[in-house]
Amino acid sequence: MSNQSIARQVLLWQLALVLLLVVAGAGVAFHVVRRSGEETARERALDVARTLARSPGVAEAATSADPTARLQPIAEAIRKENDVDFVVVMSVAGIRYTHPDPTRIGKNFLGHIDAAAHGRTSTETYTGSLGPSVRAVVPVPGGPDGRPAALVSVGVTNRHVDALIGEDIPLLFTVAAGALALACVASMAVHHRLRRQTLGLGPVELRRVYEHHDAVLHAVREGLLVVDAAGCLVLANDEAVRLLDLPAEPEGRHVGTFGLDEALADTLAAGRTVSDEIHLCGTRALAVNISPTGRDGRMVATFRDHTELRALVGELDQVKGFADALRASAHEAGNRLHTVVALVELGRGDEAIRFATGELAAAQDLADELTTAVQEPALAALLFGKHAQAAERGVQLTVTGGADQDRDDPDAANPLDALAARFDPRDLVTVLGNLVDNAIDAAVSAPPPRTVQVTVGADPDADGAGGLLLRVADSGPGIDEPLTARVFERGWSTKEAYGSQGRGLGLALVRATVARHAGTVEVARGTAGGAVFTVRLPAVPRQRPQGDA
Repeated sequence: MSNQSIARQVLLWQLALVLLLVVAGAGVAFHVVRRSGEETARERALDVARTLARSPGVAEAATSADPTARLQPIAEAIRKENDVDFVVVMSVAGIRYTHPDPTRIGKNFLGHIDAAAHGRTSTETYTGSLGPSVRAVVPVPGGPDGRPAALVSVGVTNRHVDALIGEDIPLLFTVAAGALALACVASMAVHHRLRRQTLGLGPVELRRVYEHHDAVLHAVREGLLVVDAAGCLVLANDEAVRLLDLPAEPEGRHVGTFGLDEALADTLAAGRTVSDEIHLCGTRALAVNISPTGRDGRMVATFRDHTELRALVGELDQVKGFADALRASAHEAGNRLHTVVALVELGRGDEAIRFATGELAAAQDLADELTTAVQEPALAALLFGKHAQAAERGVQLTVTGGADQDRDDPDAANPLDALAARFDPRDLVTVLGNLVDNAIDAAVSAPPPRTVQVTVGADPDADGAGGLLLRVADSGPGIDEPLTARVFERGWSTKEAYGSQGRGLGLALVRATVARHAGTVEVARGTAGGAVFTVRLPAVPRQRPQGDA
């Protein structure tokens, strides 16, 4: 039995139970029918006996000289007319005056007649000369001193009762057979439905599938969702709950009620196939894959956290930029070195010294300018590399500090020291790096002069607690006002217009990072026509989303 499928086990148990119930029901019904038949025979015998006992002339005939001659024809006529097996008229002592078998007339009646002899009616089932029978014994009034003049007994044999019951047996078996057939059909229907729902698996196989399913769901490092055709969540594993910040017990709710990014929620509800499509969820960049399961229109969605991967890609781009800048610097340094050597060989040592020290002073001035304007080492390093990239692409990048910075006193404490320390450097690099990259691309797409201006400082418009201001302005074509509301949407980009391969994710990451710090980001058209992005971050403690490294 354990090797059978659950559907077959249920079917066998149902059939056994139905058969047991039908047999038990048929037995109870047969018992009821038999008791009803016996009761009907008893009432018939009693009615016939009372009618005969009260008939005129019966008492007189019973006390005559030859009661048999007068009562036997009457008794037989009544027996045949009422379909009973015997009608016996007897003396109070039990001597028969009548009987269906004339040879038994004059002999003692077999049965209990004491109650009738004392004037009371009685019924019983007794085995007499004709076999077991249901009989009634009734006194015949009219004797001396109020005693019975005779007794009348009418009976129906059990064979006759069985014959009466036999007329109802076919109907009883027909009903039982019909109930059994109907129950079997219903059981088969349940069997087929259960087999479809359990895929014909047995309990051992189902337990194994469940254990594997549960282990995989909890162990896999990818988020997994199952969404039905109506867009309601059917299943979510632990990683999906963490990545999407889903509430407890999210199953059964529509995916649009979880506060997900609108594009991600629409993608999940649309039921279309998706392959490695990048979506934002909070500050996370998720690679989403959606495919149909082939059953009931359900879709399976998987999520991989690409936030760290994209951060590494960003760092790799920065390293590549630094390498390109160093390569360009090395090339320029070689040219300058050849120039210095040539000046020395020509005997112009003073000019060679002035030329060499002038280049060193320019590089040192740039480093001093950056470190003075930006105290955060990560931001200073980022902007130093961006400066070299911008210069290589023909863009002049300038960096200024906040309005509150005192440049006249180099020993004065810079308010950015404590302010920038309140934020995670990686978040600041994400925000400023994406804005500067976009600004350089925009400046390159416009005619000269190509400029990018970066401002990092304290926010003069912030509350008393202070705030950080990041502003990036470029000399590019700018962004039309109707489009300013869309620039932070995932997938929207103007980089294709600039001739590069933009994915429309950088500004979306900027918006998500700024929103996590309860800040604001705005875009406007500058006085020179280019775009101006302004980020304001309130002074809040440094934080990173759970799960980020």
